[in-house]
Amino acid sequence: MVNYPIGNLIAERVQAMGVRPFYKRFEHDGARGPNMATVYSDRGYGVRPPVVFYNRSQEAAAQLKPGDFDWNAIFGEGVRWFHSGGIFAALSETTGALILEGMQEARRRGAVTSFDLNYREKLWRATGGHSRALSTLQRIVDHVDVLVGNEEDLQQGLGIQGPEIAAKSKLDPSAFVAMIERVLEKYPEMKVVATTLRDVHSSNRHTWGAVAWVGGQAYVAPVCELDVYDRVGGGDSFASGLFYGLLTGETPEESVKLGWAHGALATTFPGDTTMATLDQVRALAKGGSARIQR
Repeated sequence: MVNYPIGNLIAERVQAMGVRPFYKRFEHDGARGPNMATVYSDRGYGVRPPVVFYNRSQEAAAQLKPGDFDWNAIFGEGVRWFHSGGIFAALSETTGALILEGMQEARRRGAVTSFDLNYREKLWRATGGHSRALSTLQRIVDHVDVLVGNEEDLQQGLGIQGPEIAAKSKLDPSAFVAMIERVLEKYPEMKVVATTLRDVHSSNRHTWGAVAWVGGQAYVAPVCELDVYDRVGGGDSFASGLFYGLLTGETPEESVKLGWAHGALATTFPGDTTMATLDQVRALAKGGSARIQR
């Protein structure tokens, strides 16, 4: 967190959402940084796809390194789940090492560890390229229980070869499920691997599904048609819905449906954070409709 007005605005929003923060604070020099990163994306329309542009120059988060956080304070109150992702890992030479430190501490204390590969070529290209991505992500995933990532993430981020069989469509989970065996050969302690399935007809019309491999069995969510308001954040919302289900003792099948429903609802709101309520998520997961609720 940077002590300047933009940082103050972000801290206020974090507090308003009920998230308990653990910050390392940086002082701004009044002109250049360190800065809070900004990411821009338009929503696209029809045949025009959305385009994401990063402005992460002199970003405070990229300066984070092992030793910056008091893990005893963070895990000391019964934290059960530790999550991070490939975007943070890509920011600098030290952020991946910080994730690895957190994963090791989490496992030592019995917490579940999860990671969203979120392979972003633009970010890795700016900080060492594909070879650094592979070495960084492979070291981290050695300590992961629950992995989120699509076929491209698995291939580009972990070097897992794709299957010889071709999926019948982008909503066919067979190609992804076929890669799971190769993931398990490399990471035998993995417990869950999950991804969304999306067929993009236009920027505003998607067909949406999801699949998760849990304890040796694949669970496939329903398929629905989405009228997309803003697609950014759908994958993260799928992951958080899935994790919520697993944390609260739902069955694997129901957990996948909760993730699928949460991701679908996130595409109906502006921005990349959900405004859906738990009741809305559960209603859609159970087959709810878009009829007006009075």
